[in-house]
Amino acid sequence: MPNSSDDSPLPRPESLTELFFAFTRLALQGFGGVLPIAQRELVERRRWLGKQDFVDMLSLGQVLPGPNIINVSLMVGDRFFGWKGAAVAVAGMLLFPLLIVLGLAALYTEVLAHPLAAGALRGMGAVAAGLVIATALKLVASLKRSPLGQVPAALLALATLAMIAGLRWPLLWVLAGLGPPGIALAWWRLKR
Repeated sequence: MPNSSDDSPLPRPESLTELFFAFTRLALQGFGGVLPIAQRELVERRRWLGKQDFVDMLSLGQVLPGPNIINVSLMVGDRFFGWKGAAVAVAGMLLFPLLIVLGLAALYTEVLAHPLAAGALRGMGAVAAGLVIATALKLVASLKRSPLGQVPAALLALATLAMIAGLRWPLLWVLAGLGPPGIALAWWRLKR
């Protein structure tokens, strides 16, 4: 499978240090909503992955246990440097955010009662939602290659949105209801 639409070779990280700092930068830019930043950083800015590669890794990362972006970082690190790269990429994703969260946890009880902090947290939630929607729109073109097909994928996405945002169903119920039919349809189309 080609890495990019023009089949030219993509650059790769030169060292484990570069990989670590790339994922650290990614984690610190997208604190609380890293996936949109990861797409921009890995596909558009550094060009370590083609769009289709990113979508493939993200798709696999979503079915594996754990956070999607951690799974993607494992796969990217492994692709370029094996198990050492996987460990370094995950360390880059987690080290500084962990230190920040520990620091914020120490301040949490002091700041929680302040109305400005509550408003800031609500605003960050809206920004994170907007970033996820923007990333989905950027990656919608990759549905052309999906075995599911554009129309069924769009219908599943709209049904998911309606059930979660409109009906306020728990995510687990939505996944249990829409996941098996989506998987079955993709499997059936792949067999054809």
